Amino acid sequence: MFERFTDDARAVVRGAAGHARRAEAGEVGEEHMLAALLDGQGTPAAVALATIGFVAHRDEVMEALARARRRGGVSSADQAALADLGIDVDEIVARVEQVHGEGALAMAPRRRRAWPFGGRSAPGPFTEGAKRVLEKSLREALERGDKHIGDEHVLLALTSGPGVVADLLAEYGVTRVSVLRALVPPAAQAG
Repeated sequence: MFERFTDDARAVVRGAAGHARRAEAGEVGEEHMLAALLDGQGTPAAVALATIGFVAHRDEVMEALARARRRGGVSSADQAALADLGIDVDEIVARVEQVHGEGALAMAPRRRRAWPFGGRSAPGPFTEGAKRVLEKSLREALERGDKHIGDEHVLLALTSGPGVVADLLAEYGVTRVSVLRALVPPAAQAG
């Protein structure tokens, strides 16, 4: 599958691994893929995100991802649903952190393995969610009739899964439909 990845898509995977490494995460997750997509410039996904207006919210998005990580992966949407049931996630997090320390609910780093580039340590394998995104990116490419997998396919895959990243993207108007619309060249939209 990776042989079909464009240079832009490969940069997303490498960038995600870099974000995971800097965060001292044990695995490369969907949030690292989103961060790597936000690093892109001039790529199809970067242009789509800019067209939708998402890039302007980068700092807010990164803070929201950090809050979700601190809550153990509970998205804002999940937190709101639990609040409707009378469950205060912030209170639970505060109590757990009071006993076990700040960030106790965040995923603990796993053992790290040697990174083949420069001897640095690397994050562990991809999370199940990140693996699903990579698999879904192939399906997105096939569905669009593309013979390659680009960063735009990774972005489309991120919008379609359940979880914190998809919820966060939707919160800022980045949905599968809005991305598809942003990917259509302006001349094709007019005709």
